[in-house]
Amino acid sequence: MVTKIQRRNKIKVRIRGKISGTAARPRMSVFRSNKQIYVQLIDDLAGKTICATSSKGIEEGTKCEIAAKVGEDIAKKAVAAGISEVVFDRNGYLFHGRVKSLADAARNGGLKF
Repeated sequence: MVTKIQRRNKIKVRIRGKISGTAARPRMSVFRSNKQIYVQLIDDLAGKTICATSSKGIEEGTKCEIAAKVGEDIAKKAVAAGISEVVFDRNGYLFHGRVKSLADAARNGGLKF
């Protein structure tokens, strides 16, 4: 029997085989835990994180509202760094709920993916 974590890791490996981030179009990787959500912009060719943000310190609102605030924050940081296009990496999670809220807020903040 395959556990939930093993299933997500299998999906994650399949996704990462198809996408990669560059300096011009970095990979936007999302990680969510039970309480927090984290996002990074990663240049896979250089092996460096360009910018990152998380929901730590944001306490008001539902989990989806907090994820939307994180999406707005990463969009502001990316635009300040001169990045307008990214490759979205949902990291094996389904594209709904907090992941979708973060992605929609990042799109509204000026990122294209």
